[in-house]
Amino acid sequence: MCMQLMQKPQDYDVLVMPNLYGDIVSDLVAGMIGGLGVAPSGNIGPDGAVFEAIHGSAPSHAGKNEANPTAMILSGALMLRHLGEQAAAERVENATAAVIAEGKDVTYDLRADRDPAKAASTTRMTDAIIEAMGS
Repeated sequence: MCMQLMQKPQDYDVLVMPNLYGDIVSDLVAGMIGGLGVAPSGNIGPDGAVFEAIHGSAPSHAGKNEANPTAMILSGALMLRHLGEQAAAERVENATAAVIAEGKDVTYDLRADRDPAKAASTTRMTDAIIEAMGS
């Protein structure tokens, strides 16, 4: 299944599996979209839902204003979709994609040169995404 998932990701919409396998497969496919720093996650059950960055906590980045906010922002978009707020989710997703595509206000891990001196802070990237959403 992993080979097919990598070769034809468009053939898959939802994968249901135990948590251990879900962790492994989600890390694998995160690499297809840019890495763990950009991958959102949703755990949805009959009695509730939790949305989080796929990478979990990032204590090495705590307090440094350098962490990539994309995974958390896109997790918020997943939550909006879950709540039926499709237009709002699309607005968040489109703004995030636009900022990343422009490449100017992105954190070091999204820069082609990976140069932290030229990278945007967490705050700056978040502000750029908010600005891209417009009013």
